[in-house]
Amino acid sequence: MAAPTSQTPPSPMSPSRRLLLAGTGALLGTAALGGPGSPTVHAAPRRPALTNGEHVAALVIGTGYGGSVTALRLARAGVDVHLVEMGMAWDTPGPDGNVFANTTRPDHRSFWLRTRTKQPLSNFLGFPLDKDVPRHTGILDAEEFGGITVYQGRGVGGGSLVNGGMAVTPRRERFGAVLPSVNADEMYGTYYPRANAGLGVTEVDTRWWESASCYQYARVGRKHAERSGFPFVFVPNVYDWEYMKQELAGLVPKSALAGEVLYGNNHGKKSLQKTYLAQAKATGRVTVSPLHRVTSVAPAASGYTVVVEQLDTAGAVTATKSVTADRVFFAAGSVGTSKLLTRLKATGALPRLNDEVGRGWGDNGNVMCGRANHMWDATGKLQSAMPTAGIDNWDAGGAFAEVAPLPTGIETYASFYLSITKNPHRARFTWNASAGRVELDWQTAWKQPSVDAAKTIFDKINQKEGTIYRTDLFGAYKIWGDHLTYHPLGGAVLDRATDNYGRLHGYTGLYVMDGSLIPGNTSVNPFVTITALAERNIERIIADDLRRPG
Repeated sequence: MAAPTSQTPPSPMSPSRRLLLAGTGALLGTAALGGPGSPTVHAAPRRPALTNGEHVAALVIGTGYGGSVTALRLARAGVDVHLVEMGMAWDTPGPDGNVFANTTRPDHRSFWLRTRTKQPLSNFLGFPLDKDVPRHTGILDAEEFGGITVYQGRGVGGGSLVNGGMAVTPRRERFGAVLPSVNADEMYGTYYPRANAGLGVTEVDTRWWESASCYQYARVGRKHAERSGFPFVFVPNVYDWEYMKQELAGLVPKSALAGEVLYGNNHGKKSLQKTYLAQAKATGRVTVSPLHRVTSVAPAASGYTVVVEQLDTAGAVTATKSVTADRVFFAAGSVGTSKLLTRLKATGALPRLNDEVGRGWGDNGNVMCGRANHMWDATGKLQSAMPTAGIDNWDAGGAFAEVAPLPTGIETYASFYLSITKNPHRARFTWNASAGRVELDWQTAWKQPSVDAAKTIFDKINQKEGTIYRTDLFGAYKIWGDHLTYHPLGGAVLDRATDNYGRLHGYTGLYVMDGSLIPGNTSVNPFVTITALAERNIERIIADDLRRPG
């Protein structure tokens, strides 16, 4: 066992402990969405859904980070926008009075078109967590490929509905490996600040955090990290911290403190529904059609013909619509955009797309693990579902580990982590004509570099603390959650499948605006980078392309 360090750990309130992985606090702008000169907007009535034969100026496929940014900026530039979303609107309460289901009690709202839930943690204390549910267009999709399960948000707001809100800007010195063709000065001087402001990113009050019972698990994580010599870093989040303080005081309905995260958050989280999308709808120029799935995009005499299927909540197609659009923005997420473009190229709808389409896909090096602590390291019965901190061993070991909650409502004496690692493997989407589907060639063995990188942190902590890995979380006595990703990236990589601003090669008026532009890894949670890149790209597209016919 390693000897204890003689150096006193820095105070959690010192500047070194307030590291935000890129000085995010200094990046935050003062305007909610876009800085000086942003027009004042007011609430607008809901516009009708997409109709057959309709002509739209700009059609945006997907309502996640890239799609929401695109819609807002186009609308503010005077362009009418139609957003098409495969998932539900998530604006109507269920029989329990809540829009979203609780994480510990999944129901039909929880999973996308499954008859059995598929929990990221398949077991706990020897009990299986999956359960039978009615088939429904639920909020979380667990899309299975040959070697990996990709978790994705389904609904208006995309991944913002189901993530933990960790809004991390990559450290600047690491940015060149994330997006090598993008000017870092512009990103850190303009677009990261704009994205952080637009998303409502804030920092937890660390004085409150130090004594809040709901963050006992994170303080245990800090103690273990620092005792093993690892930097423990606070990271920003999009949660409303004042609301969480009231949750803890018993003054408002519990949300993060009721474990609400994977299947939506009913109150405190600032998802895109409350930020970019709310502002976009308020312009009066944006229409959103939920439960609509794009199946084809092809050149027309003017612009593009787009075929869209309307779904019911059981996933059945109730109508097929054909519309024309002057411009089409693909923002269906890394998997959705990559699959659609791969199929359209292979089947002849968009044959001039180049051979980079489908390539460069990665899992952001995601790997999960749990550690069984000693009885004196209780992590708390009450755990906030919104993480606030991580362990940064990227430079030395290729891993950043989110200190994650296990909000079970019971004392577990366990620490849980979602790691982002420097995994070099990249997969490709291809069209299987005989099966009629797009496939991904990711191999299960490719997760081993992620496990090895994470072990540079947790083997050392276990040795120092005399603890072991939890073996009951992932089924069949697995120690590592190496079967999944929450952070799909790539498949239509910037400056390869597109030009350096997301314009697809081979076609004027077709654009990619989401995480498929990023080649597989961001070194941290990716949604701030996706948002900032979309801000950068759409600004250039509006400045250049809207001055001439599409």
